[in-house]
Amino acid sequence: MNPIIMDHPLIQHKLSILRDKRTGTKQFRELVNEIAMLMCYEATRDLPLEDVVIETPMEKAVCKKIAGRNLAFVPILRAGLGMVDGVLSLVPTAKVGHIGMYRDPETHEPVDYYCKLPDDLPMRDVIVLDPMLATGGSAIDAVDKIKKFGPRSVKFLCIIAAPEGLDAFTKAHPDVEVICAAQDRQLNDHCYILPGLGDAGDRIFGTK
Repeated sequence: MNPIIMDHPLIQHKLSILRDKRTGTKQFRELVNEIAMLMCYEATRDLPLEDVVIETPMEKAVCKKIAGRNLAFVPILRAGLGMVDGVLSLVPTAKVGHIGMYRDPETHEPVDYYCKLPDDLPMRDVIVLDPMLATGGSAIDAVDKIKKFGPRSVKFLCIIAAPEGLDAFTKAHPDVEVICAAQDRQLNDHCYILPGLGDAGDRIFGTK
């Protein structure tokens, strides 16, 4: 499944500021939330609708509402936390799970340290959140864990993706739609995305 790359002018404008090394922690955090909120429109585009009858101040009307599908957002800790407020601003009734992973500095492989998901995941459509898709290792492992709980569907929402990560992820999970704001050039020798934006977690939380 080919990734959806969102080229909306508002997203691309905000992404340019996000990449800038002069952008401080507060603004960086706000931009990640804003971009996640805008991208959530695309991620929820296929939610089915049903007709409902409501009464306006003038008369009865047939309107549309989402047809009983429940969402769950699952950020990959810790950088994925930066996207949660943005998506919840659009879907405040969604449940939120958490998967904690860090990248081993020597092997660049993901190391699991936490997993807490909603009990009713089989009744939900899951959107996994992580600002960066670099090697794809963390994303692949996270979706592996989620699929064991039998959700109705899974999507992966990221801001920047490397071609190496996209290739690995789509081979591992060809049924999972990837939505991103940019596909960058490549990974460097330390598996950081180029041109990228640095370490998203450090920039969101003001750590080094």
